[in-house]
Amino acid sequence: MHNVPITARRAPLRRTALILAALAAAAPAIAEDFGDTPYVQTPQNVVDKMLEIAKVGPRDFVIDLGSGDGRMIITAAKKRGARGFGVDLDRRLVALANRNAAKAGVADRAVFYERDLYKTDIRRATVMTIYLLPEVNLMVRPKLLSSLRPGTRIVSHDYDMGEWTPELSLVMDAPGKTVGRDMKSKVFYWVVPATVSGTWRWQVTRSGRTQDFDLAAEQMFQNFDGTVVSEGRSGKIEGGKLAGNRITLATMIDDGGGATRYEFSGRVAGDRIKGEIRMVRNGETSKTPWVARRVEKRQPRHMSLPPPTPFDPPR
Repeated sequence: MHNVPITARRAPLRRTALILAALAAAAPAIAEDFGDTPYVQTPQNVVDKMLEIAKVGPRDFVIDLGSGDGRMIITAAKKRGARGFGVDLDRRLVALANRNAAKAGVADRAVFYERDLYKTDIRRATVMTIYLLPEVNLMVRPKLLSSLRPGTRIVSHDYDMGEWTPELSLVMDAPGKTVGRDMKSKVFYWVVPATVSGTWRWQVTRSGRTQDFDLAAEQMFQNFDGTVVSEGRSGKIEGGKLAGNRITLATMIDDGGGATRYEFSGRVAGDRIKGEIRMVRNGETSKTPWVARRVEKRQPRHMSLPPPTPFDPPR
């Protein structure tokens, strides 16, 4: 667990962190207290696995929220050739992390700042790493979704993002972990999705005949549903999914003379989608380019979720 920002408005998080650490550390080993909040190191093998899952490479810029002794960014720089920075509230940990980066010979690519994570500009990140308290993950989630570019990878140690289903999760051995009884760590992985909520419009020309299509999409994180309408006939979206800015969906529309299955795939770029439509009708398959534009934009459902309920530790 890295240091998390404490302000007057978020003061209960301090008690939460201390009590949560105490509850988790029923075993003899307990988190080392570096100041306002407990500091718990991420075991090195977990650091390595998190960077592996995110496929961090030399072209990546990694930001670590609550960077502790700096091992996440230092490892990303030293082993994977990436660049990045970490932020932490404890100036002693920030100083330690910068010294560790210098010792590792990566101070030009791994830098650490004393900074509130909520006030940190994260737009440059291609990969985000976090090890925060459960409710802090939920508090920072809107910032991640609104600030990061589609396709940015996020990896979290031990705690998930509530309703945001991870693309991948696993449990692994964590030798030397200083909280918990079983020396295990959880790792969660997400990809920031593009925003597709709203109404989209395009045309398809087949056999010299042009059809108009409308797509009304309601989005919840990387999944979306809704309807596709063409010439007064509609079909429900099947398997609406976003992987960064890559979009896939399918629908079945019966025009009275038989049903056509439409399978769409493409890339979202702002208010434009460009890709391909695969059409199956009476056992025959055809393909055509797909270029859609958004004519009405709406806020995704996940951006309207209520704030997290504060953790109320037992007394």
